[in-house]
Amino acid sequence: MSTSKNKNLNKKIDPIDVLIEKSKKKYTNPKKNEILKKRGLKKDLRASELKIFGSEYFFNYELSWLKFNWRVLEEALNTANPLLERVKFIGIVCSNLDEFFQKRVGGLKRQIDAGVRELSVDGRNPEEQLMEIRKEVRKMIENYRECFLKELIPALDQAGIKIRKYHQLNPKQKQKADEYFDRLLYPIITPLAVDESHPFPFISNKSRSFAIQLRDPVENVELFARIKIPANRPRWINVDTDQMLLVSISDIIHAKMEALFPGLDVISAHIFRVTRNADLERNEEEADDLLEMIEDELRERRFSEVVRVELDVKMPDSVKEYLIKNLKVKKEDLIEMEGPIGLADCVELYTLEGYDKLKFEPWIPALHPVFRHEMDEPIPDIFTIIRKGEFIVHHPYHSFETSTQKFVEDAADDPKVLAIKQTLYRTSSDSQVMHALIRAAESGKQVAVLIELKARFDEERNISWAQKLEKAGVHVSYGLPGLKIHSKLTIVVREEGDELRRYVHIGTGNYHPDTAQVYEDLGYFTTDEEISADVSDLFNLFTGYARVEKYRKLIVAPKFMRERIMSYIDREIEEAQAGRPAEIIAKMNNLEDPLIIQKLYQASDAGVKMKFLVRSVCRLIPGVKGMSENIEVYAIVGRFLEHSRCYYFRNGGKKKFLLGSADWMHRNLDARVEVLVPIEDPGLQTFLHFLFDIYFRDNKQRWKLLSDGDYVRVARSKQELKIGTHQALMKHTKYLVDPIPVSELSKNVKNR
Repeated sequence: MSTSKNKNLNKKIDPIDVLIEKSKKKYTNPKKNEILKKRGLKKDLRASELKIFGSEYFFNYELSWLKFNWRVLEEALNTANPLLERVKFIGIVCSNLDEFFQKRVGGLKRQIDAGVRELSVDGRNPEEQLMEIRKEVRKMIENYRECFLKELIPALDQAGIKIRKYHQLNPKQKQKADEYFDRLLYPIITPLAVDESHPFPFISNKSRSFAIQLRDPVENVELFARIKIPANRPRWINVDTDQMLLVSISDIIHAKMEALFPGLDVISAHIFRVTRNADLERNEEEADDLLEMIEDELRERRFSEVVRVELDVKMPDSVKEYLIKNLKVKKEDLIEMEGPIGLADCVELYTLEGYDKLKFEPWIPALHPVFRHEMDEPIPDIFTIIRKGEFIVHHPYHSFETSTQKFVEDAADDPKVLAIKQTLYRTSSDSQVMHALIRAAESGKQVAVLIELKARFDEERNISWAQKLEKAGVHVSYGLPGLKIHSKLTIVVREEGDELRRYVHIGTGNYHPDTAQVYEDLGYFTTDEEISADVSDLFNLFTGYARVEKYRKLIVAPKFMRERIMSYIDREIEEAQAGRPAEIIAKMNNLEDPLIIQKLYQASDAGVKMKFLVRSVCRLIPGVKGMSENIEVYAIVGRFLEHSRCYYFRNGGKKKFLLGSADWMHRNLDARVEVLVPIEDPGLQTFLHFLFDIYFRDNKQRWKLLSDGDYVRVARSKQELKIGTHQALMKHTKYLVDPIPVSELSKNVKNR
């Protein structure tokens, strides 16, 4: 603890009390100990527990997220990355911004419209946050557009991928573009006039449209029209059979505009794109039918208010004013730019065939060592493998198809399997896991699936799967009112002799075969009886009326997780205060919860050494003397999206490892059903330690968060070897080709 002299006496001062006093001086709080009511916290967090408030103690959520997107943009700016990978990162940056405006900016604008003046926990009101967001976003747009237009387009040209305007094409190329327009564009384009008998048309979310000024030479009047650029056509088409020469369909439409308005003069035609709010309020407790409520919300979201308009900087002022009026936006909501609009479509360029040399070397996920066998041996079934010993798979390094997907497929086809239960948060539109569950139900097995209908932006897909599963005879549940089911669980019940055995998979990622190729996640397989019983209890909670008051091993939110995490941190504080080694290492997507952060500050002051790997939002301020000097925060960005959550507490030498679906966020701890599972096997603990070791030795992809909120790349000394996490783990996975026990997996790697 810090000490100060007062009247020649040493008086111990609680650092949290110091923070409270500072907070009182800076901010007036009319209701003592009700900081909880500030934006981002709910009443169930108990106001009296949060004793700090303001920008001295918390980074802003929205600005921290934008820092994450800057790190993604750095991958596009990084000339060491292959060209098409850089192009893809531009697309990811833009796609991220789309979602940010839909969710975060949309939420802030609704608060402003509702007259909300409450401050976020870092001390900003909604208007202040929106003002800072706009400033930061405009800088980001300038940077990514300069990168795309001035660096990547010329580099693509040199690499043989030429992007041209229609007027730059030769006659033969123009003919091909014209034929494409006549056959595949003209029949589906619908010019929409706007006048007394034609109201201003609905502009769909993230669609690109032409705002067109026309003149009727007969009546000598000006008219306005809109054309939606078809989203069901490629952004660019190749118009040359001998080379890759691309022209955008919007440019073709612009060139052929007069064909769409015969007898009228086209004065101007400029592209604009709208983003609509996806942050909609809903009252699940009052809903008679959750499925119907979500379907209603999806319909409402299509027509929700516009939160951003991107448009061509050359658009006439009169047209801009017309759009402002009819889209009901403010001038501050306009983002003007020169050149192509809506660069999330850059991903299309990445998929061009024949340019593998401009991408990362392909990675084919490896078979996990436990699944490997000698050529003359029969292929072991997955249940035999799990019975031999629990193990962890690490995607995308280990194959999802031959592990997690195989688990469900084998269960569906095994006559000894009696029941399969699974939670579903997100999956693909053609998921083999879902097909296997349907097959299992049709063969007479008991199959229950908890589908989270409220998974943002995946609601439609989840509704579709819910209907297909129900039609096949699967027992489908839609979650619990007021809570999202975010845990990743599968349990299989199998008849073996005179007994039933349960097999469990607990993951950090979704049962999504596509994202499993690019999202880094961990999956744990076990037959542990206590864990299996806990998972069974959880599914009874999901599908019935069970009130579970205690779990044997699992740590479950919202009822138990916060308290347990706090107790683990308290244990480290006790160890440090007793002069013994104390340490916390954690990897997560977001570190946001104010009460957890407050507790971590206390741990730092007590001398607990902490290292955190936080991919995206981090509201904790590290490295501040007297508050967080023992905390280091890092982030890793690269070809794979870091998505797993893993926690380590030294625990007086009795190592405690946890993995699961929960970040240290208010929503995860208090508004979702989340699961963390303890990893007790020494060999698996060694493997997780090995992963942490790789992450914190990375000197290529790792960024360090500074106390001023900036991130800097971790510098490499001349003596150090270059270590990039993703490349190192790919090599590591490839290197282990011999079928060794999982308990020896990490030890073998370290010894080699």
